[in-house]
Amino acid sequence: MMIFFYLILGILPSAIWLSFFLREDAHPESNRMIMKVFLCGIAAAIIAVIFEWGFKTGFSSLFLSFPVIRVILTLFIGVALIEEISKYIVVRKIAIADPEFDEPLDAMLYMVIVGLGFAAVENIFLLIGQSQSIVSTLILTILRFVGATFLHALCSGIVGFFLAFSFFYTRKRLLLTTSGIALATALHGIYNFSIMKFEGDLKISVPAILLLCMGVFVFLAFQKLKTIKSTCRIK
Repeated sequence: MMIFFYLILGILPSAIWLSFFLREDAHPESNRMIMKVFLCGIAAAIIAVIFEWGFKTGFSSLFLSFPVIRVILTLFIGVALIEEISKYIVVRKIAIADPEFDEPLDAMLYMVIVGLGFAAVENIFLLIGQSQSIVSTLILTILRFVGATFLHALCSGIVGFFLAFSFFYTRKRLLLTTSGIALATALHGIYNFSIMKFEGDLKISVPAILLLCMGVFVFLAFQKLKTIKSTCRIK
């Protein structure tokens, strides 16, 4: 019974944000496609867990004598970079290949949906692992809603925006894609570092300001893609 409760609470933050972001699409995607892309996010989480485990047990162990370097490498490469690349790969290999992927805006929307599927998996396992009281679990769910779940959606949205533009500028496709992943990784890493290492007001203010700025960017990015003529090389 509690497992079912955790499943609902784990998925709920992603479901709420999903309903919000779907409003940005003037040509609504089918429920089949939304579910497929959301499941891609779950697949991305599984891929990320495998590589994160490998990084933590392998590469990061080389820096045991340098704790600061080890923390930075773990948060920015062993977590943020691995997660952003994992989300991008499943969209690139699975979602873009689907016939319903028919406009650049879809790249950004699908990346956001993948990010929310990814966050749902994180939420579920975190809630199960905490095993706290119902009140504490609800509080944690709310914090995940305004924090990590939103972060995954925004970071994925940023990657999706650069990916969308890469369809217009095919000669710069690799540069644009890697720039998007690099930017999302940097922001993701800064967020993780701030909530784990900062103390006092900075522990709250830095992540809050970061999410606000990212939210504005993603909102404006959606509006920008809506105004661009959807004539480009998608595949």
